[in-house]
Amino acid sequence: MLWKAKHHDVNPAAFAQGDTLPAMFWNGVAARGDQVWMRQKEYGIWQSWNWQQVGSIVGEIANGLLSLDFQPGQCAAILANTRVEWMWADMAALSCGGVTNGVYPTDASEQVRYLCGDSSATVLFVEDEEQLDKALSVRANLPLLRHIIVFDMKGLRDLDDAMIISLDQLRERGRVLASHTPGLLSERIARCQPHDLAILVYTSGTTGKPKGAMHSHAGLVYSCGRAAEGLPQDERDERMCFLPLCHIAERLLGAYVAIYTGTILNFVENPETVPENVREIAPTTLFAVPRVWEKFYSAVTIAIKESTPLQRAAYAWSIDVGGRIADLCLAGQPISAGLKLRFILARWLALDNIRKMIGIHRARFLTTGAAPISPELIRWYLSLGVPMLEGWAQTESCALGTMSQPHGIRPGTIGLAVPGTEVRVDPSNGELLIRGPNVFMGYLNQPEKTRETIDADGWLHTGDVGTMDADGFFRITDRMKDIIITAGGKNITPSEFENELKFSPYLTDAVVIGDRRPYLVAIIMIDQENVERYAQDHDVPFSNYASLTTAPAVLELIQAEVAKVNKKFARVEQIKTFWLLDTQLSAEDEELTPTMKLKRKLVEAKYAQQIEKMYHH
Repeated sequence: MLWKAKHHDVNPAAFAQGDTLPAMFWNGVAARGDQVWMRQKEYGIWQSWNWQQVGSIVGEIANGLLSLDFQPGQCAAILANTRVEWMWADMAALSCGGVTNGVYPTDASEQVRYLCGDSSATVLFVEDEEQLDKALSVRANLPLLRHIIVFDMKGLRDLDDAMIISLDQLRERGRVLASHTPGLLSERIARCQPHDLAILVYTSGTTGKPKGAMHSHAGLVYSCGRAAEGLPQDERDERMCFLPLCHIAERLLGAYVAIYTGTILNFVENPETVPENVREIAPTTLFAVPRVWEKFYSAVTIAIKESTPLQRAAYAWSIDVGGRIADLCLAGQPISAGLKLRFILARWLALDNIRKMIGIHRARFLTTGAAPISPELIRWYLSLGVPMLEGWAQTESCALGTMSQPHGIRPGTIGLAVPGTEVRVDPSNGELLIRGPNVFMGYLNQPEKTRETIDADGWLHTGDVGTMDADGFFRITDRMKDIIITAGGKNITPSEFENELKFSPYLTDAVVIGDRRPYLVAIIMIDQENVERYAQDHDVPFSNYASLTTAPAVLELIQAEVAKVNKKFARVEQIKTFWLLDTQLSAEDEELTPTMKLKRKLVEAKYAQQIEKMYHH
């Protein structure tokens, strides 16, 4: 296949074995010794740590925790950005037989209090002074918390507080303990059992308090093995560790799979430096959320617009050749010798430079998940010659569910069930269900929520609605809770309608409403640039954004776009009337998610008055 970049045969015999995470980690340390495993940029220079060095550091931290009387089954919470120390603390606490719980560094002190309290954390690792302040403001409400360990002591040198010690001091305590009782840590590692609770991953429930999803060592080790089969890699591969480690995706597919396979982990400086770091690292495998892939694409689009006419022409011709090859590969059709030659020329003319500009020129494959992605975007990356594989899973299924394969990509689908994981569509309501050793142990302290989520036969109810085709490819159509049941009893999936509306150049987003209502209505966000251009071309007077949304000619334009979409749906599924949002929203506005999508529930609550008017006009 033309888009298989620098393929190498992976040797599974070199994978670290073990039935718990600590066993897997320490077997990896013993087998890989002086091979580089972690890299992180500090003060502009890349630092490296080999397996042996990471083992020594983790050993010191673990012994340090033992010196603080950290007991098996106790919880250590980690409040820090994605950096090497996060992983060291995680492996150290797990090696002691403890449980780890990641807290988002963006969380406010009240959330830190809830997550540490709910998980009964006795130890809290914090990154720096900023994160320490959050912990100190709520520690009076955390009676079980005994120690706070700080990674970076900048600005805290004169601190005198019995509860707080630096990571360096903890390591020193660990060295002392290890010299006196050398076998203590090995004993703890050996006591760790596969079905013991290992990690808590809190899901930020849209309603109610976050729920702590409990994962066992057995479930995590199993998921590592299956993920490595689907996304083959080994110690010759390099990946980037940059998404939050308290999220299951980076924790399992990034960190833990790297322990299993030996893949080199490169930690970025901070979230802002991701584009620059990708170019420096040039990872061979890269997982990111759709928002990141969209940003890379936008950067290329803007760069092309600002280039010379000759460069623009070269890109247009090259991406067209790449697109034709991508379409043939997707359809399983042969590629002629002439087209193969043109593709070599296209790569030389423009495509290789685009890949270098993003930093994916060494990538054998790219992976995307955690949110829906446009099929056109997947096709664009394929046109550059790099396969993009889409996966679907949940925190509760330990990042395993479905996955595309390089030889079977179908944009618009989420791929096939991962081998060893059962996925099916519930015939009664279309909900996607998952079953397998990867399914979580339940929610901490919330048995009733656990019973709602895992049924008596062990099926995990995902809350996503989807379909499966004759070849076993799955498609997500909506979230269960977003499904509209009209007053007439008709079930409607709003996202289908909304996705059709978003194809219009004049619409940026839309929220379709109609639950327990006589008919459907929509709140629409217009595309300012394109609607302004339309108004200018058609002599429509307007003074600002708000006046655009009320101009009769603009309302007619949007009405025509809605009518086009209505034709594709049955009468009861058609939008009867709509209202245009009269304020221009940005990522700072509460109505939008960080990925610039309208939040359905919030929009419905905030614009309740306008919605009522549409039903009583």
